[in-house]
Amino acid sequence: MKICYKLFLTTCLALLSQTALSQHKNLYIFLCFGQSNMEGNAHFEAQDTTVDQRFRVLQAVDCPALGRVKGNWYTAVPPLCRCSTGLTPADYFGRTLVANLPKNITVAVINVSVAGSKIEVFEQDQYQAYAATAPDWMKKMIAEYNGNPYARLLELAKLAQKSGVIKGVLLHQGESNTNDTLWTKKVKGIYDNLIKDLGLKPKAVPLLAGEVVNADQGGICSSMNKIIATLPQVVPNAYVISSAGCPCSADHLHFTAAGYRELGKRYGIQMLSLLGYQVKDHQ
Repeated sequence: MKICYKLFLTTCLALLSQTALSQHKNLYIFLCFGQSNMEGNAHFEAQDTTVDQRFRVLQAVDCPALGRVKGNWYTAVPPLCRCSTGLTPADYFGRTLVANLPKNITVAVINVSVAGSKIEVFEQDQYQAYAATAPDWMKKMIAEYNGNPYARLLELAKLAQKSGVIKGVLLHQGESNTNDTLWTKKVKGIYDNLIKDLGLKPKAVPLLAGEVVNADQGGICSSMNKIIATLPQVVPNAYVISSAGCPCSADHLHFTAAGYRELGKRYGIQMLSLLGYQVKDHQ
């Protein structure tokens, strides 16, 4: 009788482990970071608030007014960064993925971004010195991440790994580093740290970097796109997402809601291709 019970228990545990492993493999996690365009500058509209429950966000900060708590999972209804941020490329990146991936796959994003910041805010040997000289409004944003945005992204990524698999990194940053020829080297350092700190394989975790507002829209930082274009030469598994034709706001620095939707779709189409899927629905 004891032998039968032990055999039954062993079988149950094995089945539970297989189910957990299956669930683990079927949650695709994407890390998002950058400055205001990744954070989300445009106001989201009614059409942006209807979201498939297969698209999730791991909350990066406490937002009592939204009923959200840091470190908890929610359906990815905007805002996806901090409490009062707007539409971001991550919104329609996720929508594009869930519309084209098998129904058993869930997509999740973690978004840790700081408006106006240079890439240095994510460098572990530079962030403290950079934050010390930042304007007060930016210091408040950095403080929401306990003073260290990279550490918050890493903390949440490790938490997410208990539930799913990190499949990629999305970056939109560069406006504050316009014409900085060392930008690609700095991005590589941050990406390499994420790979090392999270125990990932770089070939399995591509880095998708979006262009800033394009010259065809009168982008005031569009010269930075020439530097962004060289990122794949420094990070072999990096891919640049074109912003050509994506509408921008009157400041020629941020995208409109329509611009974020289109840019997010482009991130999604690139990721789907890397995952081996053809795009059926662009949302």
